[in-house]
Amino acid sequence: MCQDCGCHEGGKDYFKDHEHHKSIELEKGILEHNDHIAHHNWHYFDDHKVEVFNLMSSPGSGKTMLLEKTLQILGSQKKISVLVGDQQTDNDAKRLEGKGGSVKQINTYSSCHLDASMIEKELGHFITGDEDILIIENIGNLVCPASFELGEKHKVALLSTAEGEDKPNKYPVLFHKASVVVITKSDLIPHLDWDLEKTKRNIKMINPNARIIVTSAKTGVGMNEWCDYLCQKDS
Repeated sequence: MCQDCGCHEGGKDYFKDHEHHKSIELEKGILEHNDHIAHHNWHYFDDHKVEVFNLMSSPGSGKTMLLEKTLQILGSQKKISVLVGDQQTDNDAKRLEGKGGSVKQINTYSSCHLDASMIEKELGHFITGDEDILIIENIGNLVCPASFELGEKHKVALLSTAEGEDKPNKYPVLFHKASVVVITKSDLIPHLDWDLEKTKRNIKMINPNARIIVTSAKTGVGMNEWCDYLCQKDS
């Protein structure tokens, strides 16, 4: 079970077998403590002029490969640090090591998202304040990460061409909050029954102001536009 949001791998049978009713009087927002820490994080980043990007998507959307290519392109131009979130293993961090930035793994074990306290622990240690850019690769999940502020200035939603055009409609909170939507794996389009324009319309329906960048980390399509976006935010 995720101790924060109550997700449970047992599904509806678990809750059916453990039904009970309890009234709770709420006087404070459930996420108030997290938001307070996130506010502190935001001021740290702002004081040190670090641009922070929170990358969120479903598992397998291509976050790590996008970051791998990003570090190879920008690593010699900008000081970049990357925090990699996963429940288990340091596989993604190992992939990114030596590609052009500082990398650290965060394992959450039972939790399905990163929270602000996990980022706060890295302030002044891994996150020195000397970075131009901090990129947070959140845990693969289209729901929970969107609800937990980390102190980032920019939310980035990734959507791969293999996921279908309707993901923004099914998971609107993430796409509504994102300042940019990066469509990944565009090299697969010729092999899929997938409609780019329909996907863009669905994104705009949820978030009319979202910038959309179509990329393929494998072929390099859109990588310059993506890296320009990161650097423009840093400039």
